[in-house]
Amino acid sequence: MFGFFKRLKSALGQKIRGLFSGGESEEAYEALERVLYEADLGAEMAGKLVDEVRVWRRKHPDGVVVDFVKQRILSLFNTPSKAVFHSPHVVLVVGVNGSGKTTSLAKLAKHYIAQGKKVLIAAGDTFRAAAVEQLDTWARTIGADIVKAQPNSDPAAVAFDALQAALARKVDVVLIDTAGRLQNKTDLMHELAKVRRVLQKLVPSAPHETLLVLDATVGQNALDQAKTFHQFTPLTGVVLTKLDGSAKGGIAVAVHQQLGLPILWTGLGEGADDLVQFHAQQYVDALFE
Repeated sequence: MFGFFKRLKSALGQKIRGLFSGGESEEAYEALERVLYEADLGAEMAGKLVDEVRVWRRKHPDGVVVDFVKQRILSLFNTPSKAVFHSPHVVLVVGVNGSGKTTSLAKLAKHYIAQGKKVLIAAGDTFRAAAVEQLDTWARTIGADIVKAQPNSDPAAVAFDALQAALARKVDVVLIDTAGRLQNKTDLMHELAKVRRVLQKLVPSAPHETLLVLDATVGQNALDQAKTFHQFTPLTGVVLTKLDGSAKGGIAVAVHQQLGLPILWTGLGEGADDLVQFHAQQYVDALFE
């Protein structure tokens, strides 16, 4: 598992070690704040950590700064409570186009199938024919059922039909893809709200999870996306993709801290198995390696 997170291309630890190799100075602290900011931790978090380092160094003048920063960042992550599993367990997957949303949904389906669960996919991103075709191919490859419709069909109708089929077929997990047209926020808000309403006509507690897929390579833009989606629909967790393509990687810290959302899954590659459950210790070890 640690080998998986080792694909993260961060050099954060190396940069911090170099800053204080010649002793303590105001320039070193300013550079530390810049390094933390550039790692996508965000301005507020970077400034707060530097203030904590200053206080800590007064008490531990010979302490290793990178070790302190590493432990502080690790302490920011809470162990997420495990979602109560329902039958069928309905998971709504949201995110902007290009974030890896559709591929991540397919990988989640593969994960549940490997656990022996019967999975049904709802191809609800009806505005992108490519997304429906992609999910159809994945479904055949991994052995999942799929419910789809004609391009530009009502996404809520697809979700309703999928859940109705899941109840009839005694499916364990329903994974619902959604459109990611964030440029039109009003339409997206109404669409997601409608999907939730129609699901609750069949299963009042649905969706049981709403996962936001974020692309780690877009940095602070990912945080803006998360805030927008969180306004539209209550999110329960984050899937962070493309960490292997990010030389920064700190966006996981910023999202978790600013939104209070757990990072549940991490993607570091294009393969069907390149999606694993997030592990804070292994992530932080890789971030500072």
